[in-house]
Amino acid sequence: MQYKLIDHTADFGIEVTGADQKILFVNTALAMFDLITNSSILIGKNESGLRIQGSDTCDLMVNWLRELLYLWNGEKMLVKVADIHSISEKKLSATITYDLFDPDIHEIKNEIKAVTYHKIKVEQKSECWISNVIFDV
Repeated sequence: MQYKLIDHTADFGIEVTGADQKILFVNTALAMFDLITNSSILIGKNESGLRIQGSDTCDLMVNWLRELLYLWNGEKMLVKVADIHSISEKKLSATITYDLFDPDIHEIKNEIKAVTYHKIKVEQKSECWISNVIFDV
């Protein structure tokens, strides 16, 4: 997973890279959870399948991250691994492995309220894919 923080007033963002579109979506999801908690201590005890749709690649990225953020905020799932089985411009199917939040084990580094469309970017460069995502904190 390769990402860097992007300076942004009031909120924060990330720029993520991946060798292909599938790896980019995985890396972006894992980067978000790395911002939430120390993801290196997650084990991935549980598994769940997801199907996500969007009107285009950027919308698909936002919907992917919003669904994962809901799993954290609503279900207290901390994602360790995301395995994307198939991806196109408008759909993806994936399996995630996660741990349920345990305050005795997991420290929350950042509270992310929402994934925004502000300055969203998902594009293929000659050597890799790049995404920029801004989070509301």
